[in-house]
Amino acid sequence: QGQLVESGGGLVQAGGSLRLSCAASGRTFSNYYMGWFRQPPGKEREFVTVISWIGSAAYYADSVRGRFTISRDNAKNTVYLQMNSLKPEGTAVYYCAAGRTKWGSTSLSEYDYWGQGTQVTVSS
Repeated sequence: QGQLVESGGGLVQAGGSLRLSCAASGRTFSNYYMGWFRQPPGKEREFVTVISWIGSAAYYADSVRGRFTISRDNAKNTVYLQMNSLKPEGTAVYYCAAGRTKWGSTSLSEYDYWGQGTQVTVSS
């Protein structure tokens, strides 16, 4: 059974940066595209970004494009999310996810494995 574990969340001031990590185990995750989603307080989980199997392509939500960067290191089974110029509306639980069936999907249903999430709080 595959497992994803996020880390790196915390409290940061608006304009600051954080780097999230997602460590994968139990599967050959180089066979999966990897995404990040987030769930703000009281709202539904939403797509943030996704990266292809070998990291050659990525898509971003309009709200984070130009500020966030996704990357992966398949040798370490780890995916990263570099978040710069953070805004208070970025406060959310951030989730890592892995999928195989529909590259580029922004839909939660197209991802097979999920982490437990890491809290990011951006103060104004």
